[in-house]
Amino acid sequence: MSSTQHPAVPGEPIPTGTALLETTTAAIQGFGPTNKIHQHLCAFHFYSDDMTRQVEAHHFCGHQNEEMRQCLIYNSPEADARLIGIEYIISEKLFLTLPDSEKPLWHTHEFEVKSGVLFMPGISGPIERQDLDKVCKTYGKAIHFWQVDRGDNLPLGLPQIMMALTRDGQLYEHLALDVEKRYGLSFAKERENRAYMSGPEHGIHPLANAAGKGVKTTLREVECRPVESV
Repeated sequence: MSSTQHPAVPGEPIPTGTALLETTTAAIQGFGPTNKIHQHLCAFHFYSDDMTRQVEAHHFCGHQNEEMRQCLIYNSPEADARLIGIEYIISEKLFLTLPDSEKPLWHTHEFEVKSGVLFMPGISGPIERQDLDKVCKTYGKAIHFWQVDRGDNLPLGLPQIMMALTRDGQLYEHLALDVEKRYGLSFAKERENRAYMSGPEHGIHPLANAAGKGVKTTLREVECRPVESV
């Protein structure tokens, strides 16, 4: 499946009555959390237990503060895009406060940024690089709920931890070429422009990026507490 294709979602078309209702509620209600979204980042994620499953991920992000931003992830920037996951992005300072058992769930952004494959669609290079110089030093925790790469027409299965690219040769060439063509980009040229950037001050933590191993969410039966509530 092309990275720009959507699996067809089952269901009836939106009737006129529902559309009018949505127009009315949109004019009255406030949307504080989503109104804080201020940037669009595009990158690639892969399933943390299977690097062959690579997904184009469009992040729509808002800052909680200078050290944390939170992103809604869609499979495209189009109006009918599927909400496939979320990502939390934190500073190195906050990452270092996490327990060691938590750190493998987080990935680095240094390679993504410096290689040029993480970009802000429609933003000029100098402005884009001001923010990405900060992102280069951060860690992210991404969880996908909808496995659109399998063609699933609904969000099936368990949420899965996703990872990011960490070196050359990982990203499928056809995915890179597709994105470069659609957005008029050259990852190679942008890599040159970002050569001055640096990653985390203390270097990439050895437990980050799943500590170089595979991580997969699984389901197991446990006791439900309190028992009398069942």
